[in-house]
Amino acid sequence: MNDSTGNDSTAISVDAGHPAVRFEDVTKRYGGVVAVDAIGFDIAPGTLVTLLGPSGCGKTTTLRLIAGLEQASGGRILIDGTDVTALSAAERDVSMVFQSYALFPHMDVMENVSYGLKAMGLKKAEVEARAAEKLSLVGLSGYEKRQPSELSGGQQQRVAVARAIVLEPKVLLFDEPLSNLDAKLRRRVRDEIRGLQQDLALTVVYVTHDQEEALAVSDRIIVMRSARVAQDGTPRELYNAPASRFVADFMGDANLLEATVGKHHGEVAEVRVGPLSLDLPHRRIVPGAAALAVRPHAVRLAAASDGKGAIEGRVTKAAYLGDHMEYTVTTVSPEAELFATDADVNRPHAVGAEVAVRLDPESVVLVAND
Repeated sequence: MNDSTGNDSTAISVDAGHPAVRFEDVTKRYGGVVAVDAIGFDIAPGTLVTLLGPSGCGKTTTLRLIAGLEQASGGRILIDGTDVTALSAAERDVSMVFQSYALFPHMDVMENVSYGLKAMGLKKAEVEARAAEKLSLVGLSGYEKRQPSELSGGQQQRVAVARAIVLEPKVLLFDEPLSNLDAKLRRRVRDEIRGLQQDLALTVVYVTHDQEEALAVSDRIIVMRSARVAQDGTPRELYNAPASRFVADFMGDANLLEATVGKHHGEVAEVRVGPLSLDLPHRRIVPGAAALAVRPHAVRLAAASDGKGAIEGRVTKAAYLGDHMEYTVTTVSPEAELFATDADVNRPHAVGAEVAVRLDPESVVLVAND
């Protein structure tokens, strides 16, 4: 799929004067259960935005609201500036790639990709030309007569993508598209989806619960929690500057340590973590109890003899992963179990070893208690 030339003739045209998708205080209720609670966001044309969150947070319902597979209980949904809140799925000019791929087992690859075009009543020559073009874009030229059962999981995923983009929708939706693939294939197919999205300037809304996947493919990530938006930002913003303990913990591995914020001095405050005192951006967190989000690479381990002014800890687990070590370290003050990574594989700390723990102030962030 990365072999696409990105030629303007194949790009999907979207009016840059409007957000491709806009949610205005959209709510979805199922009886007394609120699945989506008055959320709002804009998605710019030509970007890939991921809805990320744990099971039951509302992300898939939000995707289905965009698709028209669910009707909003309140608020407005606009696609390219047009209010589609009351429109059916067939009237919205969006295409969806489902988790199960939903290929027709009795149709070959060409018939699967052509199905939507035939339903639109297009002439046979145009149908075949457009379908062949999209199969070429996803690297499946020569597979036209194969049955879905003759394809690998990754190839079936490509057919599903070709079938969606052949309709040239204003918005392309992906619902957990890689969940049925093994780890190695997931990495390759996610890169192909991202490459195709960028080459064709597609507007994509992508749902996953996998943080690494979201970080790898997204221009923006909307993290959802309990039917609401917890934080919206770029992958780097969410990873490096989470707005809450929940986002810090959900966006990759993070150690959360109890901390005390002291007086503010401009943009900085003194933060106490056990015996450590760190000068950190206070991020408008008032003096008092807070939490410190510490990524594994920010945990520095040294021999206990180097422990002056450090947190005292003991190694309880150690694993060699080829290019780095992974450690679990138990500390008393603060009482915590820290996950740490270390690139030094030649001088590992043994399980049971007493260690001195320090934190890299450039790689930690203060967060408010949720």
